[in-house]
Amino acid sequence: MAGYPDSVRIREVGPRDGFQNEPEVIATADKVRLIEMLIAAGLKRIEVTSFVRADVIPQLADGPEVLGALERPDGVAFSVLIPNERGLENALRHRAGFDEISVFLSASETHNRKNVNRSIEESLTGLERVLETARAEGLRCEGVIATSFGCPYEGEVPSERVQAIAERLIAAGCAEIGFGDTTGMANPLQVDGFYARMTAALAGDGGPELTAHFHNTRGQGIANAVAALGRGIASFESSFGELGGCPVPAGSTGNIASEDLVSLLHEMGIETGVDLGGLLAASREVQSVLGRPLGAHLLTAGPVDWGGGGA
Repeated sequence: MAGYPDSVRIREVGPRDGFQNEPEVIATADKVRLIEMLIAAGLKRIEVTSFVRADVIPQLADGPEVLGALERPDGVAFSVLIPNERGLENALRHRAGFDEISVFLSASETHNRKNVNRSIEESLTGLERVLETARAEGLRCEGVIATSFGCPYEGEVPSERVQAIAERLIAAGCAEIGFGDTTGMANPLQVDGFYARMTAALAGDGGPELTAHFHNTRGQGIANAVAALGRGIASFESSFGELGGCPVPAGSTGNIASEDLVSLLHEMGIETGVDLGGLLAASREVQSVLGRPLGAHLLTAGPVDWGGGGA
C-alpha cells in the first residue's frame, strides 16, 4: 500500500500507562492474568509497570511482584518506566524481569514542572545519567517526549524544541523515541507535518525507531494514527480498553485503544501479529475487573463483519 508500512509494531502500555491513571488499584494476581492474556493475544512489546515511588503512584506499587510472577516468552519484550536514577537502581534489583526501559520528560516547561517538578534541562541531565547506566546493563532504552504536539498550559510546543530534546536522548543512547500527544491536542494535519520533520531529521540508517503515542481525549487519536502511518511510522503505543489518561491536567482521558488500532490496521491490510479476538477478550476482562465500561469502540461494536453475520 503506497505511503503506508506493510507491518506495524505495537507496544501495549495498558499495564503501566493505563493502570496508573485509573482510580482503582488492581490486584496483583489480576494484573498478572491480564498481562498473560495480552501475551496470548500475540502482543510482543508490553510496558509492564514503573519504578516510580509507591506514594506517588500506589496503583503500581506491586511492580516487583508483577514482574516476579510473569514468565517472559521468547520474542516478547517487557519494558518498565524509569523516572530517575533512584528508580533505575530499584528496577535493577529485578533485572531478570525486563529487558527494556522507558524514560520520559515533557517538551513543555510548565507540564514538566507540574509532572516531575523539574525543568526540561534538569530532567535531561538526570536522564542522561540513567541512560548511561541502563545501557551498561544491556537494556534497550526508549525516550518518551510528552506534550510533543501541544501543551494544555503553554499551547503550541515548537517542533524545533521537540527535535532538540530527541537529539539529546538519542545521543545518550535511546534506540527509540516516542512522541506523546499527552492530552489529546494533536490533529492529523499537524501530525503529518510533525513526522515529516522528525523522519527527515532523525530517521535513516542507524537512526532510532520513531514511535507515535496518541491519546483520545478529543476523539482524534485514531485519525492522528492514520496521519502518522502516512509518514511511514510503523511503531505505536496504545492501551487495551482505552485505559489511562494523564495526571495533569484534569480531564485528560485514555490512550487510543489497542483493539481499535489493531482493527484499523487489519482493515487497511497492515500486519500486526496480534490476534484481535484475543485482545478483545483481554479488554473485556479488564472491564469486568474494573466493574465499569471502558472507552474502546470495539468493546461496543465488535470487529467488522464482512460476512454480514453481525446482529
